[in-house]
Amino acid sequence: MITIGITGTLGAGKGTIVDYLVQNKGFVHYSVRAFLTEEIKRRGLDVNRDTMTAVGNDLRAQHGPSWIVEQLYERAAASGCNCIIESVRTPGEVQALRGKPNFYLFAVDADPRVRYDRAVLRGSETDHVSFETFLANEQREMNNTDPNKQNLSVCIREADYRFDNGGTIDDLNHQVEQVLGEITYKRPSWDEYFMELADVASRRATCDRGRSGCVIVKDRQLLVTGYVGSPAGLPHCDEVGHLFRQTIDSDGHISTHCVRTVHAEQNAICQAARRGIALDGSTLYCRMTPCRTCAMLIINCGIKRVVCERKYHAGAESEELFRQAGVQIEFFHDEIQQYANQ
Repeated sequence: MITIGITGTLGAGKGTIVDYLVQNKGFVHYSVRAFLTEEIKRRGLDVNRDTMTAVGNDLRAQHGPSWIVEQLYERAAASGCNCIIESVRTPGEVQALRGKPNFYLFAVDADPRVRYDRAVLRGSETDHVSFETFLANEQREMNNTDPNKQNLSVCIREADYRFDNGGTIDDLNHQVEQVLGEITYKRPSWDEYFMELADVASRRATCDRGRSGCVIVKDRQLLVTGYVGSPAGLPHCDEVGHLFRQTIDSDGHISTHCVRTVHAEQNAICQAARRGIALDGSTLYCRMTPCRTCAMLIINCGIKRVVCERKYHAGAESEELFRQAGVQIEFFHDEIQQYANQ
């Protein structure tokens, strides 16, 4: 899910960008302005720039500087769709959204007279003002040392992408389209690249108790791959079923494991041994924390870095072995993978 926040000067074209993303790119729209309008009407007040500013500041003072956008983000996250949050106006809101995955802040601006003329044509409940009042309203929201209150100048400065809306709608849409191309195409890092290869290797696995794969890499060169499967020439779990054994750990917990197969890490290390490939100083990529046996093999063959997609719920012992042996272990995600009775 991509989340885009939009900030900018009054009447600059935030709504135009919203319309383009909603109508042409399938984004779902959430508006601070609409949220505040609902609250203003609930309180029985007139909808204008003064009440919008006052109610917004009151809600932020009561619940925190990012409370409004947090409410909108929760709605967006529940939808699971790409979303756009319009009218981000405080540094606290920007900071809160920065902590969300795949968040980008857009800022849009244009000449004040152009923006005022557009606002008059828009004719919303807060736009029936003179040019002088329009400028005064904007200036009031441009700078403020209180994090609960509007500070458009800081929000604009913090934007990932800025748009000049001094031309036509097509010009603005073209700018947005170019930026979307940058956002949606993300060149993977080396770790992401090799983890993808490990995921591909896992598709060859022949035990549905945990279809995992791994790759071992050195100097950004792929050395060997491995996946969960039975020893060469023996029947696969997918063909004849699992061969279960129970084990009891040091805390007395009983676990049931399939012992028909060789783990992905073990298979990769075996492949390296058969081909005379030295693994000293290499990096191993795998789905989750290796088991104790795999960890000991990894240490003994000289692998110095292990990168896992996520943690295994019973992987603490392996992590401690790696720590003692000076093997670096990293995780893409903090989630713990649970495999009951595996």
